[in-house]
Amino acid sequence: MNSPYHASPDVSPEWNLADIVDQLRQSREIEHKIRYLDRVRELPSRETLVTVLDGLAATLFPTHYGRCRLTNDSIDYFVGNTLNATLNLLFEQVRRALYFSEAPETHDKQNLQAKAIEITRRFAARLPAIRSVLVSDLHAAYQGDPAATSISEVLLSYPGIKAVIHYRLAHAIHQLGAPVLARLISDIAHSSTGIDIHPAARIGASFFIDHGTGVVIGETTIIGERVRLYQAVTLGAKSFPADPDGKLTKGIARHPIVEDDVVIYAGATILGRITIGRGSTVGGNVWLTQSVPPDTNVTQAKTQED
Repeated sequence: MNSPYHASPDVSPEWNLADIVDQLRQSREIEHKIRYLDRVRELPSRETLVTVLDGLAATLFPTHYGRCRLTNDSIDYFVGNTLNATLNLLFEQVRRALYFSEAPETHDKQNLQAKAIEITRRFAARLPAIRSVLVSDLHAAYQGDPAATSISEVLLSYPGIKAVIHYRLAHAIHQLGAPVLARLISDIAHSSTGIDIHPAARIGASFFIDHGTGVVIGETTIIGERVRLYQAVTLGAKSFPADPDGKLTKGIARHPIVEDDVVIYAGATILGRITIGRGSTVGGNVWLTQSVPPDTNVTQAKTQED
C-alpha cells in the first residue's frame, strides 16, 4: 500500500510552481516587503545559536553539559577547544545582529567585523563572573527546593536553571551591544522551558525559579538577591503609554522592582513600576498593582505587615 504522503510512481502532479514563485517574489520584494532597511539579508541563525548555547553551557559546566568522562588531564583541553569553536560561531552571529543596533552608515563589513570581535572578546572575558553568579543560583535552587537531592540534579533537570543560564548569557550580550541576538537567546530558552525572561531585565545573585512554566519577567524589571519565584508568576507592565501618533513609547521603566529576599508564589501577577519591599512574600494568584513595604505578606484577602 502506498503511503498517503508520497505520490505513486506513475503520478507526476503539476503544482504551477513558476507562477507561485513569481507571486511570492512580488510579495516579498514589492508589495509586502519587510526586509530590514530594505536590504539586510544576513540574519542571525536560531539553529547556530542553539549550538552556541550548548557550547557555552559545556564550557561553564563541562562534566554536566559537555562530557561526563572528562579527567583532570583532559578537562582544560576540552573547555579551551569547545570555547574557541563556540566563540567563532558566536562572533558571526554577533556580526549579523549588529545590523539591527548599529547606525546604517556604519554597516560596512570591516567595521561590523571589528565591533563583533570586540563584543565577543568582552563577552568571553565575562564568562568566569557569569559562572560565579550561576553557581549562586544553583545553591539557591538546591537550598530552596526540599525535593532537590543534589546540585547536579538541579543543573541537569531543572527548567528554571536552564532558563536562568540562558538569561545570564543573554543579559551579558545585551549589555555589550547586541540586543537582537540576546532576544533570540531568550526566546530559545522560552521555547524549551516555558519561562520568558527579557534579557534587559536586571536580576541579582541566588535567583531561583521553581517549576517555572509560565513565568514572565519584563524588560525593565529589577530583581534583587535571593529572590524566589514559582510557576506562572508575571512581572509585567500595567499600561503602555503612547505618543501623540498612537505609537507605543519605548524604553520607559514600566515593570516591577523586587527587592532582596522576596518570595512570589504561583500565579501571582505584579504589574507596573511598583516596588515589592525587601523580605516580603506575595501569595498565590495575587493581582498586585501597588507597592508594598518591606516584610509584608500579601494574600488575596489582605495585606499584612509583620
